Amino acid sequence: MSKRVSPKVGMVVKVEMSGNRYNAFDSDGNKLTSYIRTGTRKKAYHAGMALECREGKSGRIYWWKVPMENFGAVSHVPNAPSEVEVPDGHEAVVNFINESYSLKPKGLVMKELKWKYLIRSAVRGKNIMMTGQAGCGKTMAAKSLVNALDRPDFYFNLGATQDPRASLIGNVHFDKSKGTYFSESLFVKAIQTENAVILLDELTRAHPDAWNILMTVLDQGQRYLRLDEADGQNTIKVADGVTFIATANIGNEYTATRQLDKALMDRFTIIEMDVLNDEEELGLLEYMFPSVESSELKNISSITHLTRIEAQTDNPRITSGVSTRTSVEIAGLLFDGFSLMEAADITIYPQYDATGGVDSERTFVKQIVQKFVSDGSEEELFTDHEIDGDSDMS
Repeated sequence: MSKRVSPKVGMVVKVEMSGNRYNAFDSDGNKLTSYIRTGTRKKAYHAGMALECREGKSGRIYWWKVPMENFGAVSHVPNAPSEVEVPDGHEAVVNFINESYSLKPKGLVMKELKWKYLIRSAVRGKNIMMTGQAGCGKTMAAKSLVNALDRPDFYFNLGATQDPRASLIGNVHFDKSKGTYFSESLFVKAIQTENAVILLDELTRAHPDAWNILMTVLDQGQRYLRLDEADGQNTIKVADGVTFIATANIGNEYTATRQLDKALMDRFTIIEMDVLNDEEELGLLEYMFPSVESSELKNISSITHLTRIEAQTDNPRITSGVSTRTSVEIAGLLFDGFSLMEAADITIYPQYDATGGVDSERTFVKQIVQKFVSDGSEEELFTDHEIDGDSDMS
């Protein structure tokens, strides 16, 4: 089993693909997957390059693609991830949970109490539901748990599922040589994989038929999938150690979502993700984009913070604040050479209604952005339609 080591400046790792995961190993075969963003590992793997640990101006570390020749001679790189061993015995498990904060990746901003509760729920085999505003890091937290515990994982976007039965159970097909036959879905394989973590994304956008199928799967007293409703005996048992993590947007502002059935909700341990404050958001952006000027990242966190404050007032002029997902995208655009004004035009403004001209949501948000634009292009923030108060502007 590989040892858990911490990254050091100058360290070079190689990315190997195992199943649907991209794992990073140093030259001694030690695993560093949880310290490196999934996107960074994926890009390095497909580019045939290694990753080097570097230190930014702020002292935060980041990973940079380097030629594979920089990677030291590797005697052996495991082909499959080795799980973090959860000890037996109540006292040992309690100690593991209490020390689990060291497993949390630096790129995930999550309070220690909630991270420990997330780890505890997974260790104890609980079904977990991550709730919170859109873009607050629910899916990232779930994927961070998978990386921290090094368990096999499966991802299902239930909000994009048009045919729940086909996605969760399987389909009947016809072939001239085989005749009529049934092919099981990936979900059937997933629930039969011991110690797997199964992510059920966008549960509140799922069709109610999907909820009905999941009822017995998520019930701790049953834990089986019924393949044929007409035949109660045709079932598949959920394997030992399988943990289900669902993400959900709960609230009246999410118009495309459905209110979850109370019986379904009762099958989950609920963990609510916090909205980051401006300091936490800045710390996250500095960690993810250490080469971008801190002043630029500060502007992003200030803009998002001001929109969130306004959205929470008694008479808000905008319906919602800028999400952390959007602020990360803006920082990524700055990293790729876009100006703050250009990034805002691409990512922020389309989220807000332009109806009403100078009184519109979009104009108000542009006024916030204007305070932080320093490239001399403030006059370009508003169109002639907005200046004239044209309510027909699209």
